[in-house]
Amino acid sequence: MKKRVLALLLGTVLTAGGFVGCSSSTEQTTEDAQTSQAQSSTETETVTIKVGAVPTPHAEILESVKDTLAAEGISLEVVEFSDYIQPNIALASGELDANFFQHEPYLINSNEENGTDLVSIGTVHYEPMCIYGGKTTSLTDVPEGAKVAVPNDPTNEARALLLLEANGLLTINADAGINATKLDILENPHNLEIVEVEAAQVPRSLQDVDLAVVNGNYAVGAGFNISDALAKEASDSVSAQTYANVVAVRAEDTQRPELQKLIEVLKSDAVKSFIEQNYQGAVEPVA
Repeated sequence: MKKRVLALLLGTVLTAGGFVGCSSSTEQTTEDAQTSQAQSSTETETVTIKVGAVPTPHAEILESVKDTLAAEGISLEVVEFSDYIQPNIALASGELDANFFQHEPYLINSNEENGTDLVSIGTVHYEPMCIYGGKTTSLTDVPEGAKVAVPNDPTNEARALLLLEANGLLTINADAGINATKLDILENPHNLEIVEVEAAQVPRSLQDVDLAVVNGNYAVGAGFNISDALAKEASDSVSAQTYANVVAVRAEDTQRPELQKLIEVLKSDAVKSFIEQNYQGAVEPVA
């Protein structure tokens, strides 16, 4: 009888021990699964970057790389601006992670005027500035006192004046170079009246002037065809080498991995093909 009771007690202990072991194993399995899920979540976490841009072609180019960046765990939010002033203000204030709308001379000038520290992390494309005809449709038949609309910001005005000089309409003080203003005009055989207009408004002024010197992005946005231009900056000109459009960031953010990935993707062969296919020379990729 005693042996039977002892056997029953021993069986109960062993069974209880079995349940304890099973419970411990189940808890460990659950913990392992939770850890694995947490690690998986961390590995696939998406980083969002906000990039400011003017609509054409910059925002369009950015939209074309959203899926590529998403595959790298980067969600791209494109914030559109209608002028050249606000994107740098928004970037400096921390509202944006980067912007894409300007060339480096404009960026440098903006830093000087606003006391900001924004820098380029790479060039993407070049937009040839062109002369379009308004009331005058030929550069060989420019009337006396013709009105010529040019962008009013320092870097783009100089660029416009240099293009007018390249086509024999003006002579600019060589010492002024890419910093030229209309005060640096040495010879003006047609007595052209240089009309300074905010860059985005130059295409709209065309009907009121004889000629207009238009930034490439605003020409595309206005529906102008580059084949209709009376003159275009040469691909080997100083302007082509100087005015490539850049991705700008705050100086302390140059090494952020997601921003480095952004410029890498924007300089890819896929983006070069997108630019060539969609803008027919009005926008040209750079190496």
